Amino acid sequence: MDIAVDQLINKVGSLYKLVVLASRRAIELGEGAAKLVDVAKDVKPFNVALKEILDGKITYKAMEKEDK
Repeated sequence: MDIAVDQLINKVGSLYKLVVLASRRAIELGEGAAKLVDVAKDVKPFNVALKEILDGKITYKAMEKEDK
């Protein structure tokens, strides 16, 4: 499965955000979360996460700081 990194970075805004989002989603997938895209069973969770990002199924949203 070939995925263009430039397209992924454009989707989320930065390489850092891409790595954080894909890593967190890959952990969820590894723990049994349902895949949001159709891929072969042997595709690794990180690659599934990248495909989900590319297809716009998941996005990066910064957490808002709480007022103290």
